[in-house]
Amino acid sequence: MSTGGTRAIRLTRWGGPPVLTEVARPTPRGEEVLVRVEAAGLCRSDLHVLDAAPNSLPYRTPFTLGHEVAGRVAARGPEAFGPAIGERVVVYGPWGCGRCTRCSAGADNHCDARPALDAARAGTGAGLGRDGGMADHLLVPSGRLLVPVGDLDPVQAAPLSDAGLTSYHAVAGVRPALGEGASAVVLGVGGLGHLAVRILRATTSAYVLAVDVREEALALAATCGAHFGTLLGPRTAEVLRRHVGGTGADAVLDFVGSRSSLELATGVLRAGGELAVVGSGGGELTVRKSGALPPGLRISLPFWGTRPELEEVVDLAREGVLTVETEQFPLSGALEAIDRLRSGDLRGRAVLVPD
Repeated sequence: MSTGGTRAIRLTRWGGPPVLTEVARPTPRGEEVLVRVEAAGLCRSDLHVLDAAPNSLPYRTPFTLGHEVAGRVAARGPEAFGPAIGERVVVYGPWGCGRCTRCSAGADNHCDARPALDAARAGTGAGLGRDGGMADHLLVPSGRLLVPVGDLDPVQAAPLSDAGLTSYHAVAGVRPALGEGASAVVLGVGGLGHLAVRILRATTSAYVLAVDVREEALALAATCGAHFGTLLGPRTAEVLRRHVGGTGADAVLDFVGSRSSLELATGVLRAGGELAVVGSGGGELTVRKSGALPPGLRISLPFWGTRPELEEVVDLAREGVLTVETEQFPLSGALEAIDRLRSGDLRGRAVLVPD
């Protein structure tokens, strides 16, 4: 059943451009909640979806893009719970089975049933094989996937659900290594990396260093509180080591994940350091004992984050200590925003606002 129509940016076929079209406005059933979208973030993960070859992702087309979503609750199914109609929310984007112990704890990002869901091509979450929030409305499977944001600006709230959450989750994983006098390096100061800098400054006492290939990205890192920034070059590891006393950094958060960024990461880490690989730039590490990696190295591969962590991210934003650098585009200008993201011509996060 549907009531009227809603505009949506949809991927209708693999390899094809996204299309702005009108679809039926859903009526929520059971636990479902309908959210009127006020803002939707755009992510490099969206480019991975748009550029994917047929059958390379466990999704079926067509579906609406957009996994960073903020808005107001517009309608609720008869069994729905959680935020009331009219309440402002941000959508927790990874959608699991909703029943396993991980999902019950709010960790749909690590759903135990994910292999079975992938085999059924059920989608990873909002905008990732299931209809997402680059639309006027979004149907959410359950109120448990919504986090209230109060009076937080929706343009600020939407990117928190991935850019903010993924960065927070990555920092949380290395935080035990970041005691007094510790240092952390952020590689890639884009939509996620600039938030990692802010989160490091807000939640740790670490000396924060930033690396990028763009001067404007280093300027953004400085604005976000980085103590030191440098362009990527042949002697970057040496430069970074000199700034942390010669022993190496305690933690590196790699938001690029390329061959060169991973080489730099392992080259600057001290023995027993922490490496969080967040970016998907195609780089690889050979892991073996007595190899080239720092002894005692611990590697993590953060994927999104948990719903309780999203609540903590929202709290930081509402306190004013976590702000997202954004560029706004109307929903009808989504193709321009995608082109700008693809070309690297964005400062921070692109956010679509229904027009």
